[in-house]
Amino acid sequence: MRDYQTATADFDYQQAAQAGLKGTLTALNACIECCDRHALPGRIALFWEGRDGSSAVYTFSELQDKAGRFANFLLAQGVRRGDKVAALLPRNVELLVTLFATWRIGAIYQPLFTAFGPKAIEHRLGSSGAKLVVTDAANRGKLSEVADCPAIVTVGGPKGQGIARGDFSFWAELDNYPAYCEPVLLTGEDPFLLMFTSGTTGPAKPLEVPLKAIIAFQNYTRDAVDLRPEDAFWNVADPGWAYGLYFGITGPLGMGHPITFYDGPFSVESTCRIIEKYGITNLTGSPTAYRLLIAAGEAFAGRVKGRLRVVSSAGEPLNPEVIRWFADTLGVTILDHYGQTEMGMVLCNHHGLEHPVHIGSAGFASPGHRIVVLDEQQRELTVGQPGILALDRSQSPMFWFNGYKGFETKAFVGRYYLSGDTVELNADGSISFVGRNDDVITTSGYRVGPFDVESALVEHPAVVEAAVVGKPCPERTEVVKAFVVLGAQYRAEPQLAEELRLHVRKRLAAHAYPREIEFVDELPKTPSGKLQRFILRNQEIAKAQAGT
Repeated sequence: MRDYQTATADFDYQQAAQAGLKGTLTALNACIECCDRHALPGRIALFWEGRDGSSAVYTFSELQDKAGRFANFLLAQGVRRGDKVAALLPRNVELLVTLFATWRIGAIYQPLFTAFGPKAIEHRLGSSGAKLVVTDAANRGKLSEVADCPAIVTVGGPKGQGIARGDFSFWAELDNYPAYCEPVLLTGEDPFLLMFTSGTTGPAKPLEVPLKAIIAFQNYTRDAVDLRPEDAFWNVADPGWAYGLYFGITGPLGMGHPITFYDGPFSVESTCRIIEKYGITNLTGSPTAYRLLIAAGEAFAGRVKGRLRVVSSAGEPLNPEVIRWFADTLGVTILDHYGQTEMGMVLCNHHGLEHPVHIGSAGFASPGHRIVVLDEQQRELTVGQPGILALDRSQSPMFWFNGYKGFETKAFVGRYYLSGDTVELNADGSISFVGRNDDVITTSGYRVGPFDVESALVEHPAVVEAAVVGKPCPERTEVVKAFVVLGAQYRAEPQLAEELRLHVRKRLAAHAYPREIEFVDELPKTPSGKLQRFILRNQEIAKAQAGT
């Protein structure tokens, strides 16, 4: 294992710039990088498992053949370099074929999450001006409600089931075109993905991801995820979102490593089955998924113990209790990673680099990035002072975000990109997540990070999930209020609420414990599973304004 300090010191900024991170890289194509280069006889690219237990294996050569055919179909429909091709598809081989074909002709791939409703799809397709959208029979009905929907290609069922009049049939069209399609060569600055931020307020904003970001995606997959040739890898994140697309597909396939798709809903049983059947040793996912697995207890642990080598977490902060459970119950190390759609993963506890692990911290800056903590005047803060996590663009050649397409942003101030997240620098150089800037609670003059309170709550055996917000209070500015989801064996009652309050007070401080606890059946989350504290906070503000 490489030492973190050595890896960081050895990072050659000049070489990185010359390699394309400053715009000099030419003759690049994402389909070549993620498919063609690895299309050796028999080399596997995808293990696919359906919800009904059906399965298939696809090689890079097979995907190259199908992508070439679909690329020629796209060209026949007038799709050219720089045009957008959208996909409203589950985790299936057709998604990879669409992705590779789009990249092959120099077009830009736009993911659409399958849980989106028609209005969310309409906003994204309208904003992007996509020339064509690929979907399947299960999601086709949503597009009928989308105004000015572009041309539709549908993956139909047996005998063409689900293909509406006027649609192109995905597999029928592949048979109509030759397999060879000359790849369009681009520069590192040319976009190959069009992503949309999920956003807590306002409409989702589009951002283009340049081809040079592939280098950053591969570095994260190697250094943080520690993906090794002997690993069986599964990223459970949906490829309709950044983490699943960047690091469930682009990063590993760019390294020539096969990926795993499970086309079905998340459950404890299906997770165990995939880990067992495919011998998964390297797993990545979200804290939401891990907390649900932990809640299953022995039903999960008994089937996977001894199988996993490393586990990675991203999407929201990883509670220390989850880290301890994986270590004590499964004997495996789970590490927290931090990033954004706009940045990729830039702050990590690296499985592949040797450095201290500060439990509860997001880790250290990934090589090629300089991460700092700033105050409101953009001055760099030292140890123990909460501030905004920022990236020093002047010393971060692996950083690729250039702003939102068609939208202004206040995130760029001087040489810094401001993440909007409140963090704190630790004495060992790691950085701990406090919360979104709007999430930090001010109570009786103290600043309380919701994550610390949530982590203390989930340490209690009764608590499956928790969300903490500031409730308006005329005496204290705000009081700490917790929304708690209980395990099935526990009943919501005042005595348990008091026990939880004392539990947190004992672990944190007198000002940080939740003075109010409300038991709920579920917490508001984005479709990708991120906690939406702002919904709960706005709910409390509305109650206060109404005098209730």
